[in-house]
Amino acid sequence: MSRLKDKIVLITGAAGSVGKAMADAVEAAGGVAITSDLAGRGGVGHALDVTSEADWLRVIADIGGGHDRLDGLVNAAGLAALGTIEETDFATWRQILAVNLDGTFLGCKHALPLLKRRGGAIVNLSSVAGLIGGHNFAAYNASKGGVRLLSKSVALHGARLNPQVRCNSIHPAFLEGPMVDEMLRQTNFPDAARARITRDIPLGRLGTAAEVAEMCVYLLSDESRFVTGAEFVIDGGLTAR
Repeated sequence: MSRLKDKIVLITGAAGSVGKAMADAVEAAGGVAITSDLAGRGGVGHALDVTSEADWLRVIADIGGGHDRLDGLVNAAGLAALGTIEETDFATWRQILAVNLDGTFLGCKHALPLLKRRGGAIVNLSSVAGLIGGHNFAAYNASKGGVRLLSKSVALHGARLNPQVRCNSIHPAFLEGPMVDEMLRQTNFPDAARARITRDIPLGRLGTAAEVAEMCVYLLSDESRFVTGAEFVIDGGLTAR
């Protein structure tokens, strides 16, 4: 496969199921996946707390020194928490916003100097929760909605650069994996909650990390060279109603 031949792509949250799937897909498509996650999470190339500007500056400097460019950035690091506006405490609110939105902002900001050397693409992982609301998703809705519109602003800025840098967001519904498992455990009836969200998806199942990763490869590749500022929904038809 050569869809991403020799493209250098930085992926955050690469120790998680979605981030790992993205790294695997980049490599399978001929690219070079530079993986990052929190210190202590195994199997990644760089320790990176996405809420730390100092960490971002260090990692970007390392990539610049080793490769002198960056062709793609995937902001996949994220946290989720259930809670209505009344149930969500301020510390949880700040943590979810810090990781999901501040981390995406810092990544876009500090990766751009390398990305614009030859032109490139940014893919930001949002959610269907960035498009539609949920009564018990107060912090998560706010963070992922912010990622959606931040991506559009970055796209419009990147279109003015020479070379240009594209930016798009991906919006999955519930995916098989630890994040959804943990969210279900936060309910009093995880099995019933899983059955209900599965029924709500017209295709009748949860998505997979690999399906999100394939969309990511498309958005990083030259196949999508006329695509920027858009959101790509991977939700089994959930938002079609």
